Amino acid sequence: MRKTAGVIGGGAWGTALAQVCARAGLETTLWAREADVVASVNASHENTSFLPGVALDPSIRATGDFADLAASDLVLAVAPAQHLRSALAAFAPHARDGLPILLCAKGIEQGSLKLMTEVLAETIPQAAPAVLSGPSFAGEVARGLPTAVTLACPEEDCARDLAELIATPTFRPYFATDMIGAEAGGAVKNVLAIACGIVEGRGLGRSAHAALITRGFSELTRLAVALGGEAETVAGLCGLGDLVLTCSSPQSRNMSVGLALGGGRTLAQALDGKLSVAEGVASAPAVRALAAKLGVDTPICEAVAAVLAGEIDLDAAIGALLSRPLRAER
Repeated sequence: MRKTAGVIGGGAWGTALAQVCARAGLETTLWAREADVVASVNASHENTSFLPGVALDPSIRATGDFADLAASDLVLAVAPAQHLRSALAAFAPHARDGLPILLCAKGIEQGSLKLMTEVLAETIPQAAPAVLSGPSFAGEVARGLPTAVTLACPEEDCARDLAELIATPTFRPYFATDMIGAEAGGAVKNVLAIACGIVEGRGLGRSAHAALITRGFSELTRLAVALGGEAETVAGLCGLGDLVLTCSSPQSRNMSVGLALGGGRTLAQALDGKLSVAEGVASAPAVRALAAKLGVDTPICEAVAAVLAGEIDLDAAIGALLSRPLRAER
């Protein structure tokens, strides 16, 4: 029998992953909150709102009814991190015991300071959790350009099975068992991408950009380990790989926000007109609060959170980072 996949979230990334599933031979249903997205995908095989210009596999069916995902063999949860709880809670009545749910949102929930696996455990405890994370721009994935990601699941056999289920000639999941490390890498890198955008927008040079990525990776690693993840995991695609991508191109929604801030725009101006969510803006205060709770030193993430909150201006934040006491690199 042909396997079926359901995708929760009709944004650019959810649409790209629906495309991946269809290319892998899965009967794919895409749930979207927006009625115009559902209509566009079904009528013209294109998500004109979030992924315009990309021809989608005609077999992808869009819906606004969670009941249409009930028969899925696999569900990919791709709603933005701050909206994932409500989306999962709405889908929960339709989720059978043991349903594999692949978490594809990157962030830390504000208020609760919880990772997405914890949100899933509270909303659909009967599900079998897994995490997908790695360096991937939605447009490139949707167009079939080569991409490699991390797929983490507590049991290696499960991770291998899921990886084989969604793999295509141009979409290559490497499997792992460390879900916490995979989640932490994806959440923190978005905050660091805003910082890298600020460096670029302020014209601070490539040397500063490289230093920020490297020291930011140290912060990411410390926080991941404090949460119970493994340093080896975040040294791979879901940590270092994703960090390099999102901190190196204005295609990154988070870096583009930083570029605007570095160029003198306000946060409201930086976000104006953006349909897709820049997860780092919402995750920054949560990352700062979680690091403080765990006693982890994350000066770059703290500076980004303070700038976004209007607690400090850019020049003062940059000056504070550069005037920190000298210390050993490791």
